[in-house]
Amino acid sequence: MMQGRGDKRGNKSDIRPEHNNAKYLDSIVETAVEWFSPYAHILTVIGYGNHETAIIKYQETDILQRFVDLLNYKNGSNVMTGGYGGWLIIRQKYNSSSWSTTKVKYFHGSGGGGIVTKGAINLTRSLEMYEDFDVFTMGHIHENACRNDVRDTVVHSPKYGYVNHHKNIHLMLTGTYKEEYGDGSKGWHVERGAPIKPTGGRILTIHSKEFTKNGLRKMHKSIDSIKFPL
Repeated sequence: MMQGRGDKRGNKSDIRPEHNNAKYLDSIVETAVEWFSPYAHILTVIGYGNHETAIIKYQETDILQRFVDLLNYKNGSNVMTGGYGGWLIIRQKYNSSSWSTTKVKYFHGSGGGGIVTKGAINLTRSLEMYEDFDVFTMGHIHENACRNDVRDTVVHSPKYGYVNHHKNIHLMLTGTYKEEYGDGSKGWHVERGAPIKPTGGRILTIHSKEFTKNGLRKMHKSIDSIKFPL
């Protein structure tokens, strides 16, 4: 969406042929809806990034909300518009009467990452900034990685009172689908000294199961993610 009128980042050679018309932003929405329509009924939340908020600021139109509205209208789906950051609550049934709840804190991201740390410091910051999440996910810096941390805590149950619990926390950096480096000969990405970035997203897997140990019923949850193969 950087090729609109008055956008200083614009480059005419980057305009796709189907968008090279008098209604540039509208044609982007139409193309996106056509591309995402086969997946509309498995999408839950689509959140803002800095490019979408920049369009609101400079073009005075909410391109993301327009996309979600048209996607839902054409497909009868119920995709929700999320914020730049927010929470997702995932509930899983692991027996006939019990549920497992996974709290996901998401944030589009900020800053430029780092050639050496590759965004690892952002994951550590999340542990300081947010409370009681099971998963933290962030994009923006075009890295693709994950790590697992564990916290020693106590949980309360009506039957057994307070018991010790090791809380597993999954932290991940989701990647990008934009390949900017090319052959390394030219372009804004190359000129600022940025490296080749990994393309692709991540698939989050949550396994919940109930077991008995020392006469106590416990629920074990395993959370991990893998790089989405392109």
